[in-house]
Amino acid sequence: MKRACVSVTNDLATDQRVLKVCNFLTRLGYSVTMVGVKRPKSLSIDHFTFKTFRFRMIFQKGFMFYAEYNLKLFFFLLFRRCNLYVSNDLDTLLPNFLVSRTKFTPLVYDSHEYFLGSTEIVERPFVRSFWHTIEKMIFPRLKNVITVNHSIADLYEKEYGKRPEVVRNLPRRYRCNPRITRRELGLPPDKKIILMQGGAINLDRGAEELIHAMKPAYGLENVELYFIGGGDVWEKIKELVKLLHLERTVHFLPKMPYKKMMEYTCLSDLGVSLDKPVSMNYKYSLPNKLFDYLAAGVPVLASPLVEVKNVVEGYDVGMCIENHEPAHLAEKIKEMLSDEERYNKWKKNALAISEQLCWENEEKVLAGIYGKFV
Repeated sequence: MKRACVSVTNDLATDQRVLKVCNFLTRLGYSVTMVGVKRPKSLSIDHFTFKTFRFRMIFQKGFMFYAEYNLKLFFFLLFRRCNLYVSNDLDTLLPNFLVSRTKFTPLVYDSHEYFLGSTEIVERPFVRSFWHTIEKMIFPRLKNVITVNHSIADLYEKEYGKRPEVVRNLPRRYRCNPRITRRELGLPPDKKIILMQGGAINLDRGAEELIHAMKPAYGLENVELYFIGGGDVWEKIKELVKLLHLERTVHFLPKMPYKKMMEYTCLSDLGVSLDKPVSMNYKYSLPNKLFDYLAAGVPVLASPLVEVKNVVEGYDVGMCIENHEPAHLAEKIKEMLSDEERYNKWKKNALAISEQLCWENEEKVLAGIYGKFV
């Protein structure tokens, strides 16, 4: 049986795109080994049906984390027999490229974002220059490149003259379980629920403004806000809720397995995605949660990022905001929840388009890429 080594710098537990790719490769007949890192609060992955390996790291962030990870990954790949390497994002590309060249083994590069435009490095010239050097050195030599949307594919094509294949990060077709009730999940049965979910609720994703919009002065009555996931500002926004005395109306749920998270999504009234265009990466992003909301038939309130606006307004599944002012967010939420006719139309459209915007259709593109290696 052929072996595939799939590497990421996260803890494997909640990376739905990588999990779906691994399951796809398994169905193609590969024995898959998924490589990531072990974090202090990492969820269990014992239920995975393929092999996994998580490095225990001395360094948890910054340059030393990436140096340690890349060194460990290089030797891990070098001394294991693999027939296919799958590198996820620029921070895993160098060791995958070096080992694939050394062993004359195929490599697929899956860029989940425009890495050089990410908020974390865009204002750190030395760090950005380091990663840019690696990308410039390797990207033109790659034969198999995938990315998550056409805007990012355009950026890569403009810079390197090589256009990646586009495989959007869509969920599998999903059916909400009508037998699961709000009471079972501890959700209020008589309130409207606003949901922001995601494992990377970081700076400039609109969480702070959304919390401020819940202040009594803005008049969101019988509405409660739920966050599911984690991120760089997770603890800060918890403190903000305490500071504003909003503990009764703003709630936090930790990262959880995808199927469990979707139970909450299905019982929500409005899904929110409020990323700000503060960097190239955010400007051209297409967040996973957007499609999770649609799969659950939940109308969306979103910031007008290029790809997001195309979905929200193109398929008429919700509304886009004009700015991130709390008063404006509150008014948009009230508008969406009070217009029953439009709300029902958005909900109907979301369920209908989710039949098309699903992973099963994206796998057809994957089959063309990975099928040639089988």
